[in-house]
Amino acid sequence: MPETDQPESKLTIYAALFANLAIAVIKFVAAWFTGSSAMLSEAIHSTVDTSNELLLLLGLRQSRQPASPQRPFGHGRELYFWAFIVAIFIFAIGSGVSLYEGYEHLRHPAPLADPTWNYVVLALAFAFDGASFLIARRSFDKQRGRRPFWTAFRASKDPSIFVVLFEDASALLGLLLAFLGIFLSHWLQLPALDGVASLAIGVLLAVVAGLLLRETKSLLLGEPAEAKLLTQIRELACAEPAVQQVRPALSSYLGPHEILVVLPVEFAPDLPAQQLVEATEHLRTAIRNCHPDVRHVFVQPVGPEKQVT
Repeated sequence: MPETDQPESKLTIYAALFANLAIAVIKFVAAWFTGSSAMLSEAIHSTVDTSNELLLLLGLRQSRQPASPQRPFGHGRELYFWAFIVAIFIFAIGSGVSLYEGYEHLRHPAPLADPTWNYVVLALAFAFDGASFLIARRSFDKQRGRRPFWTAFRASKDPSIFVVLFEDASALLGLLLAFLGIFLSHWLQLPALDGVASLAIGVLLAVVAGLLLRETKSLLLGEPAEAKLLTQIRELACAEPAVQQVRPALSSYLGPHEILVVLPVEFAPDLPAQQLVEATEHLRTAIRNCHPDVRHVFVQPVGPEKQVT
């Protein structure tokens, strides 16, 4: 994967990494001094997010390794693997610990200390997470163009951007839940509400993790190229004078900007071997020039389809 494919992804991840690291530290300090379960859940949330950005950076680095005899198509799916691990972390650690903290706080509610520092920390965290979210949203908007958000999310092949986007969005919603829990528990003198907020944060993270697990699993197993791209490839093949018929292509994403295509083509039956080789190479070159993301093209000469009677 060329370096030119990654600057936007790296900027998004680094922005989230530094924001979450700073936020995690100040949240743990606030949770220590105030005893807030919701704030502790948010601190754990930010810690998990920090480790997730490191895993995504590892995935980007690993995906750039060159092809080898053991990995003839390269390591592009390393990014998908580590994005899948990130989703598991969000579910198992972020959501699990938040649910546990909320449950324990409901069983043994304790009055909060002065919540002033909690509010200060939440305001700072909202500013940091908000800035990171805007960077991730800008990167995602460049990818989606004019497509609806959910359509673009389902079609996206770059988890290094949409994972960070969902992390930041869940972080902002989690901060709002933590604020409500802290404010209402102190105002109404009901310490249990702080535990309820922690449970709500856990449920929120579980939902986000479920969405990310579904999408990253699909990418890891191999998603086909878009129908529009395959149609354009078919049109390029049909424009070749030596081609008589083009069968449906087989395709798979090996990385965000790396597609493998197998194109069954029926050439003219009387075509000399040398012209067949030249026509095949010309077609492969035309496809790569028109669609740079198609890194691996296999033109498979096939015989006429037999009619079933």
